[in-house]
Amino acid sequence: MASLRFIASAARRAPSTVTIAKRGYAEVSDKIKLSMALPHQSIFNSTDVVQVNVSAATGDMGILANHVPSIEPLRPGVVEVIESSGSKKWFVSGGFATVHPNNKLTINVVEAAPLEDFSPEAVRNNLQEALRVANGNGSEEVKLEARIEADVYESLQHALASR
Repeated sequence: MASLRFIASAARRAPSTVTIAKRGYAEVSDKIKLSMALPHQSIFNSTDVVQVNVSAATGDMGILANHVPSIEPLRPGVVEVIESSGSKKWFVSGGFATVHPNNKLTINVVEAAPLEDFSPEAVRNNLQEALRVANGNGSEEVKLEARIEADVYESLQHALASR
């Protein structure tokens, strides 16, 4: 027992050679460098982004500067980009948002269009048609595709109602 006290006492008196590193960032900024792209073209690039709101598969989330690096799958919904000069909204069918170190964000989506390009009447009509096909007598494949289409139109209809 005395030997344990001796070891503990000697350990307390030994000079410390352990240094504790603090977390830091290579770049301190309150802006995000954003790149948003479709498979065939880039649709938005900016270095003046204050916040990006996305419809992640795990729930809606806001991304600010110095966000922890992560990859988030996106569900059909709105991507809102807030810059110093105002905000822009796109409806996306799905994709991925990747938060990189040093305040970089890339959003890769399958399809996207500015939210103001959509007509509520056209969305309502297309939703009714998709639901008709999904509940119809077609093959299971056709019905499943129509159900996916209806889900996207329902998300779009919700986005248009809350703009």
